[in-house]
Amino acid sequence: MLSRTAGNLYWVGRYIERADFLSRLIEATLRLSSLPQSYGGATNAWDSALAAAWMTAPYKARGVPVEEDRVVAFLAIDPDNPSSIRRCVEAARANARAVRTALTLEAWEAINGAWLEMQKFGTRLVDRESLTSLLEAVKAAMQAFDGAAHRTMLRADAYWFIRLGSAIERADNTARVLDVKYHLLLPRGETVGGSLDYFQWTTILRTVSALTAYRWVYRDSVKPWLVADLLILNQQIPRSLASCYGDALRYLDRLSNDAGGRRGPAHRLAAAEHAKLSQLKIETIFSAGLHEFLSNFIAGNNRLGDAIAEQYLF
Repeated sequence: MLSRTAGNLYWVGRYIERADFLSRLIEATLRLSSLPQSYGGATNAWDSALAAAWMTAPYKARGVPVEEDRVVAFLAIDPDNPSSIRRCVEAARANARAVRTALTLEAWEAINGAWLEMQKFGTRLVDRESLTSLLEAVKAAMQAFDGAAHRTMLRADAYWFIRLGSAIERADNTARVLDVKYHLLLPRGETVGGSLDYFQWTTILRTVSALTAYRWVYRDSVKPWLVADLLILNQQIPRSLASCYGDALRYLDRLSNDAGGRRGPAHRLAAAEHAKLSQLKIETIFSAGLHEFLSNFIAGNNRLGDAIAEQYLF
């Protein structure tokens, strides 16, 4: 496979995962911002959304206040924001179109369908109803692509590169949203373990579709250390850091086996991080500092992304 084709497929996976995450992040932030101002939940919910999406600096560079309508438009449909849902869908479609013959008809139609849905909304969301429709359409289209790829694509290089991109992006998203909750979201004066803290952790679980999984695994009320344990170390849930790295390592192995068994720096980085996550205990992470752990993980995940790009000459 040409390196350019591999790069296109890898970024299809990343952009689709990012669009899905942003849709879920906006939904979760709408829940947080709906709390009464006196309760403390509406004071920085949209600041936290920008931080979780890694878009605080570009948003503040515009010199506009952090208000719901402005932030939602910036995250969802702004054509000048290279990481908005609109631009992610457009980028996924452009990459998919460049390697159209590597995708099945069903996988292509799912991506193209998401792009067509985005065109219906233009560059302006009129009301909350149109926003809800947009978010539901994006999530449905992303799930349709995921299902189409799983059910129809040959288990070969094209499929593994898409999955590899999804795994790297998913790990990054989970780490960022966890870090924002722990480090930024709880207002000063609020009690850790209080009602606002409980609501925020529950919202985080909803953002990554893990609330039901949490209840099945722990059969306990929502507690920060258990949420962190689920989303960092539990390999049964697809969005945990350990699960994402297990997937990434498996996809890298599949790619290397197809290439005659050659392994490179990306394999070593993924294997080392996966082994580390497999051996860690949540008590160790909290004692050393959850924020520090997540910051180091995000930096390491970026290094892995760079190593993949270098190894496969994207």
